Amino acid sequence: MIKKMNEAGRRGKAFVFVIDFEMKDCIFKPLTALDNSLFFCLNNLIHLPKKTTSQKPFYFNKIPVSFSEYKKAFNTVRDNIQHGNTYLTNLTFPTLLHTDLRLEDIFMRSTSPYKLLVANNFVCFSPECFVKIVNGVIASFPMKGTIDSAIPDAERLILNDIKETAEHYTIVDLIRNDLSQVANEVQVEQFRYIDKISTNGKTLLQVSSVIKGQLPADYNQRLGEIIFSLLPAGSISGAPKKSTIDLIRKVERDSRNYYTGIFGVFDGANLDSAVMIRYIEKTSLGLVFRSGGGITTNSKAESEYQELIDKVYVPFT
Repeated sequence: MIKKMNEAGRRGKAFVFVIDFEMKDCIFKPLTALDNSLFFCLNNLIHLPKKTTSQKPFYFNKIPVSFSEYKKAFNTVRDNIQHGNTYLTNLTFPTLLHTDLRLEDIFMRSTSPYKLLVANNFVCFSPECFVKIVNGVIASFPMKGTIDSAIPDAERLILNDIKETAEHYTIVDLIRNDLSQVANEVQVEQFRYIDKISTNGKTLLQVSSVIKGQLPADYNQRLGEIIFSLLPAGSISGAPKKSTIDLIRKVERDSRNYYTGIFGVFDGANLDSAVMIRYIEKTSLGLVFRSGGGITTNSKAESEYQELIDKVYVPFT
């Protein structure tokens, strides 16, 4: 995969790429050879199905893991925090869905800057950019901190929350260090601003930051090396990254597969990509939505469990 991305970048050939969380399963398709197995929308870069989708009303019911199961994993993470093995862990679980929506319906109806459909497998409607590369400048936009906008004074509460602030500082520092492996003059250009995300259940406020750096002149020839050196994404793993990933493998119910991996498009000159959160996959049990949040020393199991459930939504009504 790295060789394919490097070669396409060197030749200025456009392609779409998908990389799973473990960096073992990957999809690479030249934009000149797209088919019906994969569809995407990354801002102005699109490949959509020809058929239209019904806009009829739908039902969407969540069956999350029990709080007792969640708390068992949560407690293991907290024990590891106390022993110094991690200080931020993104803990995630699957939620079974009862819905009459199909993966194709969700893809077509979702309003999101980053959408991906891998046919008969999964759909993703992510609000979170992984990295953008424009004219040699690489930028990341980590999201950490979520609150229901209906809560009185929600914006002030989320920006002043001690736990959420510490988590955001940690991720910004981690990603700044990650970008420094591949770029120079890395700086945090905007720190902790608010994005609004409208869903079928409520409007969420999400806290984000902007980090940028200057890539070397030959970056196009090393696109694969650059992208893989930054994986897995810090915002959906944790810190320190290696020991935290080992912990994630231990405490989560099953493998994440493509969930929290990345996908993106290189248009021949610039690159845009997303973290695969807000992710629904087809399983033997039916459709499953995967979600989670960052656990720190100040986390409370009840509120983290509720955040996991709040993030199970589709961005349309």
